[in-house]
Amino acid sequence: MEQRLRVESNEILRVKRKQLDKAEKRILELDKLFVRIYEDNVAGKLSDERFAVMSSSYEEEQQALKTNAETLRQEIEVQEQQNQNLELFIHKVHQYADLEELTAYAAHDLIKAIFIWAPDKSSGKRRQSISIFYDFVGFIPLDELMKQETA
Repeated sequence: MEQRLRVESNEILRVKRKQLDKAEKRILELDKLFVRIYEDNVAGKLSDERFAVMSSSYEEEQQALKTNAETLRQEIEVQEQQNQNLELFIHKVHQYADLEELTAYAAHDLIKAIFIWAPDKSSGKRRQSISIFYDFVGFIPLDELMKQETA
């Protein structure tokens, strides 16, 4: 599971960085295009009407790209923080790898919160759901943990 989480996290970062790089390159390209159409307009190669339409279009695209780039930067920052948190959690888990029985200290060190949900009796049998939120990484679904254990 550790390996899968690392791979997924690194893949998300790679994709977002690639998108950011593409957006930043296009922003610079639009700056050059704007200068070119301005020079063409001044030289009389491009009519004022056409210049207005093209410059407006370029400015709208560039503004959208700048907004998207800022969003991507924030998402990358969040993902990098999550990577750090994942590494801290993995380090903590490795400290308890040889633990035969869960101690209060280990539980306190690894678990941030435990939620016990209201019982569900809709199927005729009483079912109680429990969610464990781990320190640094949050909720890991039980089926994910079981899948890794049986693999």
